[in-house]
Amino acid sequence: MKRSTLALVALTIGALGASPGVLANSPVTVSGAHFVREGKPYQIISGDMHFQRVPRAYWADRLRKARAMGLNTITTYVFWNLIEPEPGKFDFGGNNDVAAFVKAAQAEGLNVILRPGPYICGEWDAGGYPAWLFAVPGMRVRSRDPRFLAASDRYLQRLGKELAPLMANRGGPIVATELENEYGSYDNDKAYLETIRSQLQHAGLADDVLLTYDGPDLLANGTLPGVTAVIDFAPGEAKKSFDLLDRFRPGTPRMAGEYWAGWFDQWGGKHAKTDAKREADEIGWMLKQGYSVNVYLVHGGTSFGFMNGANYQGNPSDHYAPQTTSYDYDAALDEAGRPTAKYALFRDTIAKATGRTPPAVPASPPVGTLPAFTLEESASLWDNLPPPQASDLPKPMEAYGQAYGYILYRTRVHGPFHGTLYLGDVRDYATVYVDRKASGTVERRLKQVSTQIDIEPGEHTLDVLVENTGRVNYGPRMEDGRAGIVDPVLLGDTILRGWQAFPLPMTSPELLRGWTTAKVEGPAFHRGSVRVDVPADTFLDVRAFGKGAAWLNGVNLGRIWSIGPQHDLYAPAPWFRRGENTVVVFDLQTRTAPALRGVDRRLWSDGPESP
Repeated sequence: MKRSTLALVALTIGALGASPGVLANSPVTVSGAHFVREGKPYQIISGDMHFQRVPRAYWADRLRKARAMGLNTITTYVFWNLIEPEPGKFDFGGNNDVAAFVKAAQAEGLNVILRPGPYICGEWDAGGYPAWLFAVPGMRVRSRDPRFLAASDRYLQRLGKELAPLMANRGGPIVATELENEYGSYDNDKAYLETIRSQLQHAGLADDVLLTYDGPDLLANGTLPGVTAVIDFAPGEAKKSFDLLDRFRPGTPRMAGEYWAGWFDQWGGKHAKTDAKREADEIGWMLKQGYSVNVYLVHGGTSFGFMNGANYQGNPSDHYAPQTTSYDYDAALDEAGRPTAKYALFRDTIAKATGRTPPAVPASPPVGTLPAFTLEESASLWDNLPPPQASDLPKPMEAYGQAYGYILYRTRVHGPFHGTLYLGDVRDYATVYVDRKASGTVERRLKQVSTQIDIEPGEHTLDVLVENTGRVNYGPRMEDGRAGIVDPVLLGDTILRGWQAFPLPMTSPELLRGWTTAKVEGPAFHRGSVRVDVPADTFLDVRAFGKGAAWLNGVNLGRIWSIGPQHDLYAPAPWFRRGENTVVVFDLQTRTAPALRGVDRRLWSDGPESP
């Protein structure tokens, strides 16, 4: 090890031992090959944790555990679509209170690296872009389209009102801000990057260190002069990646912006399990070189509701692949915030590399079980349709003012007909009904565009129920984030016209009507209650269902899909009430008095996983 590297590590050890007030209140700058704080070389040891994926009541718990793992910094995305759900209408309350999260990190003695977007990827719906952007005909996100840049600027300026006072140069804990995200993987338009840089500066979010994140082989595309470049890479690639960074930007700070110490899950695949020992060893190697490191992720959390994204990179061999609700990511802290064996390895590695004993690991909130309870009441989807909107041809979901959930398209057809119903590039999972009887499915994940259909003589009602299973969050296909039906529908060679659309965002299960204890055929909601004396985290075992979603006391816990690998939904204690709690599950398939239970272990397709 070089003498200068040894000196840097020694100074870093001192920085890690500093009091929380000093640690999270002074700026970090760049000087040559080092980050610098208070005149001394400074090593950032960070982990990603996305506050909107964690129940607010647990922010302090997760942050305290991050600090106890040896981190001095927490990195977080901001999901634009939750902050601005409608154009010009901003929500910084509850779980969107980013300023409160930043202050909570500061209280735990942590710096913050802010990743505000406007694009963030993150396996989040549309990479964080609001759905209403895709309602604008011809809108090109992530480009110099003036309409997109105006929307981006409005968002960033409003975000700046919340966070500019918390930048480190003004006494806050935010020591760095990301400029866009992995832009080199998408394009190389430097004028676009300069525009976003200007928007961040005008918002007061770029007065401290500004960072770009890219794969090491794509640095030329995604970087700007005067902006510190950090690199993203997988385990086993550290030395090669830093060599590439050194050749591209000699004499500048060395930082792993995202070290992928885990991986995400996709519906229909296996649960990701990675090599914790290999990751710990590589983290140790990077720290001993004096490099800064951001572990992606220290805690993944949950893409509650309909917020998961999807991959679709556009190559002939690729296909649409939606991610699960769980964002466990095989991270150091599991989805319920419990330290894993990986956490212990990383903690020991960081302590050894820095020579400092981290704070004690706090106890975790309990994760308990719930006895099986039956969802005895059901309400048919057909009895809960909103007023229809008429159009000659079916339109995408956004054209009807809808962002997420399901949408039903209806028209009349004449039989007899025995042949192909063509739906085109359906977004993303369609179930076809003739006179309310299921007649087939068309699934984007399986590259399907049509289904065979049989229609008897006479006039019949054709319904196509489409679920948006997650907008593409990465690659060129994300430019077109429309959901629902986006192509003309053909019965054989005939274009079907005269449609009615029924938007079904499914945001208010408490408003459902027509509940009955009798059997309900077809897509339906099922309701039951469970008594809880002392609320505790649990995982709801949803293996009794096929495809749908679940709500606890009106809060959408996420998606259900029997293809796995996820067969449970994380239900946090703060969302339970003492006494009776209402659970509602929507399922596309007929169910008779289905049952749920709460378990304290994850239920992955490849077997239960113990904490």
